[in-house]
Amino acid sequence: MGSERKIYTRTGDLGETSLLGGTRVPKSHKRVDAYGTIDELNSFLGLLRDQPIAEHYRKVLLRIQENLFIAEARIAADPKLKFTSLPFLQEDEILFLENEIDEMNKSLNDLTHFILPGGYAPSSLCHVARTVCRRAERSVIKLSSKKTPMEIIIIRYLNRLSDYLFVLARKAGQDAGADEILWTPSH
Repeated sequence: MGSERKIYTRTGDLGETSLLGGTRVPKSHKRVDAYGTIDELNSFLGLLRDQPIAEHYRKVLLRIQENLFIAEARIAADPKLKFTSLPFLQEDEILFLENEIDEMNKSLNDLTHFILPGGYAPSSLCHVARTVCRRAERSVIKLSSKKTPMEIIIIRYLNRLSDYLFVLARKAGQDAGADEILWTPSH
């Protein structure tokens, strides 16, 4: 039998972690926060993929999860080092999300009010993922500076993904026959 590989390393016990390339940084570092928030989003998308939604959307979510892993890797890489083997997010992935949004929108009613999350578990989970996606986008923007510019495509992808998740929330609810809960503030 081969040697057993342990998942724990104990190297982070004092509050530090390694970027891709080995550079040690505090776990509170903006870079760790950004890729950690995308990881959280990815986990919620995995949970969403396990919900009773159409198979097409499960496949789309899997593709999105793969793209988020690319974004995580790009962000986790030490910006002072060159990583030629890391894949890049591609512009056609943003166009893919836009096409998916447009296709779902064809069957949805026009929006006349804000929509309150709730009413159907998969739709609610889309809204949770959407808000985590917005937080991830903010984290990536905070990380970007003149000194260490972020790849703008990551920010654009997260922006479009949050739109996709909003529309998917509506579409999943519609497919299940759930009513949208419209916000109609009383004065």
